[in-house]
Amino acid sequence: MATTVNKKNLRVTELDFDEIKDNLKTFLKDQDVLKDYDFDGSAMNILLDTLAYNTHYLGYNANMAANEMFLDTAGLRSSVVSHAKTLGYEVQSARAPKAQISVTVVSDQTSITMPAGTKFSTTYDGTDYNFVTANDIQRFKFGNSVNFDSIDVFEGTYITTRYTVDTSDLEQRFLLRDNRADTSTLRVTVQNSSTDTTSTTYTKATDITQLESTSTVYYLQETEGGQFEVYFGDDVVSKAVADGNIVFLTYVVTNKTEANGASLFNPPSSIGDETNISVTTVSNAIGGAEPETLRSIKLNAPLNYASQGRAVTTSDYESIVKRVFANTQAVSVFGGEDGSFNSSTGVTSTPEYGKVFISIKSTTGANLTSSQKTQLVSDLKTYTIASITPVIVDPETTFLRLAITYSYDTSATTLGSSDIDGLITTALQSYNSNTLQTFNSQYRASAVSKLIDEADNSILNSTTSVKLSKFFTPTQGTTTSYRIPFNNALLHPEDGYLASTGGVVSSTGFRVGTDTTSEFFFDDDGQGNLRRYSIVGTTRNYADSSAGTIDYDSGLVTINNINITGVLNVDNLTSSQIRIIVTPNSNDIVPVRNQILEIDFVNTSLNGNIDTATTSGTTTTTTGSGTTATTTVTSSGGTSSY
Repeated sequence: MATTVNKKNLRVTELDFDEIKDNLKTFLKDQDVLKDYDFDGSAMNILLDTLAYNTHYLGYNANMAANEMFLDTAGLRSSVVSHAKTLGYEVQSARAPKAQISVTVVSDQTSITMPAGTKFSTTYDGTDYNFVTANDIQRFKFGNSVNFDSIDVFEGTYITTRYTVDTSDLEQRFLLRDNRADTSTLRVTVQNSSTDTTSTTYTKATDITQLESTSTVYYLQETEGGQFEVYFGDDVVSKAVADGNIVFLTYVVTNKTEANGASLFNPPSSIGDETNISVTTVSNAIGGAEPETLRSIKLNAPLNYASQGRAVTTSDYESIVKRVFANTQAVSVFGGEDGSFNSSTGVTSTPEYGKVFISIKSTTGANLTSSQKTQLVSDLKTYTIASITPVIVDPETTFLRLAITYSYDTSATTLGSSDIDGLITTALQSYNSNTLQTFNSQYRASAVSKLIDEADNSILNSTTSVKLSKFFTPTQGTTTSYRIPFNNALLHPEDGYLASTGGVVSSTGFRVGTDTTSEFFFDDDGQGNLRRYSIVGTTRNYADSSAGTIDYDSGLVTINNINITGVLNVDNLTSSQIRIIVTPNSNDIVPVRNQILEIDFVNTSLNGNIDTATTSGTTTTTTGSGTTATTTVTSSGGTSSY
């Protein structure tokens, strides 16, 4: 007689080990032939553990395999890179720090060729590095010397890898054998054979629609091992390599970020048999970077696919900029219809059609050099339509100085106020790093209040106010006007608001004209006028009551023509800049266009109060260490707080 198996309790959706085991028990207990078994006994229990483990293992692997099928859920780099390849996205390799130098070789020769791999040594942070040229560079004699002006040199070792093509080896691969290779320096040359030294330089394929069967191009991809591989066409889509061809791969293997900032370079012992060589630095080394992260690939690959190799929308430009400028941490793009830019007034709301403005925050934190901007504009021309002109503008940082007051219950903690201050500061630093310090990242007062209240269980409540500050660099000794846009409305409840105490605008100190003793500051009269004053005793002595204007609605501070001849210290440090501080109308701050928000921890204050309801009416106020709510400048006649 056949045994009937009851399947009603067979559940297959759980992946947890204990749940799988319980389900197996339930299933077996429901079978007539096993109803008298002790499933918790040693032998049967071990059998169930084995079955549950095997099921859990298989389920886990099936789940992980399913995750690897999609770009957004994949966890293995090889899977992410493979998905990116299907979208036509080339993963960025490590990048070598790049400097620009000018080299003068005293010579009677008509011309000199500086070969690829020429070394220029430097010492940076106590470590020796070599910077090398990536290509042969020829220059002609001018006067009594041959000048190599503004040439690029890359940190690292110049490598040549040679392969002899064997078409019978179906597994042959042409690899850049070091995962620190900078593919931007790669040069691919194919020699006909060991006996025929005729060679052809191949270029990297960028647009397959423009390729023919004879096109001498190569393709590049990251392998499963993190190395990069060069491969060629099939004589249908671009030219194939033939049996006996010799493939030369030359590239720079770099230490990545370590030499960023190097600035002094020593010449090689000789160039073109000449030894009288001098080197000057045009721009310091920047741009060294790690290979592209998984997070970056997942973000940029779909954007790159959406752009389809052309730049029309702002998102197209964001994707392409990240591809052509490897050192991009964040990018903001806005069309000319949304604003304009010039070097004297910065970004304004005035439309300028036919232009697209691009602001880049680099991974090094430094603004792009003029040569980098020129090169980037040149690189973008490949993708832009003819009627659009890209313009590179620097990011503008607006600093947030917070004044935080909180109450805490001493019975709920063993920590002192300074310890709680430290917890709050740590939370704010995390918020500053993870939420702010990039384009389009808003400061939300409610989010900050939540972070403060959750910093320690003893904190009962808190209040936070915010002021904004920006720096500008005056052209000393020249009569010039200045615009400082905050792009957020300023506090202005009524005409003449706080006029007697300086309004809602303040500044650090400076000197004007031939007056070498008076220290001047800015404030406002609450009616839209910027004032310039010095302090005599404890009284503000106004030298100019119409030194500029304030647009309270837009947050634009304009300084009329003024000859600033000196700048006072800022935060007790020597400075070439003047800081303008304003009170916003809202504690929520929204950046626009090329604006970035960042918390000013030096001028952020923390005040902790013991809650009176839990301490019998005793109140203690403390100020967190390392922070200050007010900075004071001491002048010959008194003080000014800003």
